[in-house]
Amino acid sequence: MSDCGVKEFKLRELLKIYNGTKYDHLNKGDIPLYGSGGLMSHVDEALYSGEAILLPRKGTLSNIMYVNESFWTVDTMYYAVVNDKLADAFYLYSYLSQLDLSNLDSGSTLPSMTKSAYESIVVKLPDLNIQKAVANILFNLRKKLEINNQINQELEAMAKTLYDYWFVQFDFPDQNGKPYKSSGGKMVYNPELKREIPEGWGVEKLKYFLTIKNGKDHKHLQDGKFAVYGSGGIMRTVADYLYSGESILFPRKGTLNNVMYVNEKFWTVDTMFYSEVNKNNSALYVFYSVKDIDFNKLNTGTGVPSMTSSILYDLNIIVPEENILEKFNTVVKRNYDTIKLNNIQNQELTQLRDWLLPMLMNGQVKV
Repeated sequence: MSDCGVKEFKLRELLKIYNGTKYDHLNKGDIPLYGSGGLMSHVDEALYSGEAILLPRKGTLSNIMYVNESFWTVDTMYYAVVNDKLADAFYLYSYLSQLDLSNLDSGSTLPSMTKSAYESIVVKLPDLNIQKAVANILFNLRKKLEINNQINQELEAMAKTLYDYWFVQFDFPDQNGKPYKSSGGKMVYNPELKREIPEGWGVEKLKYFLTIKNGKDHKHLQDGKFAVYGSGGIMRTVADYLYSGESILFPRKGTLNNVMYVNEKFWTVDTMFYSEVNKNNSALYVFYSVKDIDFNKLNTGTGVPSMTSSILYDLNIIVPEENILEKFNTVVKRNYDTIKLNNIQNQELTQLRDWLLPMLMNGQVKV
């Protein structure tokens, strides 16, 4: 791919921009509704059907999107239909998503873009066949990322369903492989929980399962390969780790309900607790046991929501029979091992895409 095949266009020559519009009158449905932050909801009518590039008008200006379906866009979002004689829509979307549009921002407080600002953007395009070949590579990378994310969501949902079935409904397999409670398994009233649990099962405080530790400041650390977790998820990767292995992470401040399970070398920030697991085969079970607790109700903060280790230690957790705990751990850990592999692959694919994209766009790599 050489420069001689590259032509320069104003964006207005390559696509037609249309306004998004209000959606208050629409009912719930199965058609995606997009705003500048991404997918907002699903409605029962489409504003447009087919291939389009969504261009933010207000808000998150960098969140340019590609769609190829029936959709509706709100009034803070333009949608643009590409002239397919000159440009491949996915190629053009990839090109535009690489640009820094902040210099075209016309908003005083809320970032804003006008149609004419978009239309005046200069775009350099190679021959349409080369665009299609490049777009095909990039689209396949995106598709693989989406498939991996979908598989991960399904594996997590399966793990949650199994937990509910075995430890909420108590229909874990009995000695004959039949669902315990439904098959008449004996239930015994537990005064601490004020409800019935299977015979032979007990109740312990969280401290029986976990030792809570404080996260530490990460600002002094150099960049590297180990994830740093905050209450919102991974913040950065660094050259050192605080703990290695299975752990449950609890936010100490901020988004208290964002409890996480990790099984790797990691660092947690000083607004997070991490935990050492005291009992074999129990980490994933305890994770699902605390996942449904509304920690906001246990909040001790006056301004910023806050949590203490003593509140966490005092939580009641059912102690199942050892063999049931082990079976659950074996099944669910297999799911999480697959999730971990998919996440690693997604990381590698994202790095490949981000490395490849600018080189494909400026012709450094031949297709």
